[in-house]
Amino acid sequence: MSSVQKVSYNSSNPDESTQDLHLIYSDYGFARVEIFAAKSQTFRNKKHITKMYDSIRVNFFSNDGVVVSRLTALYGEIDHTASKIIVRDSVRLTNFAKNQTLETEALIWNQNDSTIYSVSQVIVKTPKGIFYGDGIRTKQDFSYYEITNPKGSIQLEKEIKLD
Repeated sequence: MSSVQKVSYNSSNPDESTQDLHLIYSDYGFARVEIFAAKSQTFRNKKHITKMYDSIRVNFFSNDGVVVSRLTALYGEIDHTASKIIVRDSVRLTNFAKNQTLETEALIWNQNDSTIYSVSQVIVKTPKGIFYGDGIRTKQDFSYYEITNPKGSIQLEKEIKLD
């Protein structure tokens, strides 16, 4: 066996390779998060990491099983040890009910507390305006967010008169 490993084993090769990855994270039998990736590779050397390539889609579900938000990107890594997912390249997070979209180049999703954050430039598009910033912190459903150094304009529903 050691002779075979000398010829065939390469520590930089993945332990698993998958086409059309589909993962479901559930809580008490209910789907909470669903991840799709065109290609993935899992490594278990020093850290347990799954790298995802060529389009990623993450669906976040409400308690009643409805997809409330979706995260898409071209590349991602699941750090199973730290319970974090990092996505990069053409990142987009959408909240369907509020019709709002976040665009950036990199996001980190902390699975332990369901928060998503970025220290990259962000653009948030809502029906009431477009906002820019140097980063963002939000929950995975993108129902509430805080932008770092925000810039932009907002459409107010009621005119305010200043005396």
